[in-house]
Amino acid sequence: MTGAEPVDDGRCFACGPYNAEGMHLRFAPDGERGVRARITLPPRFQGWRGTAHGGIVMTMLDEAMAHACGAIGERGLTASMQLRFRAPVPLGVALDVTGTVKWKRRHVIALDASITLADGTLLASAEGSFVSKGPLATKARLGAPDLRFA
Repeated sequence: MTGAEPVDDGRCFACGPYNAEGMHLRFAPDGERGVRARITLPPRFQGWRGTAHGGIVMTMLDEAMAHACGAIGERGLTASMQLRFRAPVPLGVALDVTGTVKWKRRHVIALDASITLADGTLLASAEGSFVSKGPLATKARLGAPDLRFA
């Protein structure tokens, strides 16, 4: 699959509307280089009692960075990611998930992401590098099929 073009068929676990088991994250623009989503995690995403599984936390941060790439019109794929857990991420509570582009040089995009409570308490954060696979067909929201590549 090396070198294969990414295709958004709407089945992404994090944001795909056609994935019945998915998270259904919906990001909105947050400034010129960022995105924001609000989600309340249900019990099926549990790790320890009452808290989200670490892989779910990482998925939300990764997805925020991918959508931030989309905010600048790029199809980005994760190259590397560094994550910091600061406090348990609770289930059943509204969470804000944000992603922001720090810079883009040639085909490399550097990003930040965070998960906070509604009061701004930081629960987890990440830094990542993404590789651009070219422009989006449009700057439309990711998570719906990109008919250009269907």
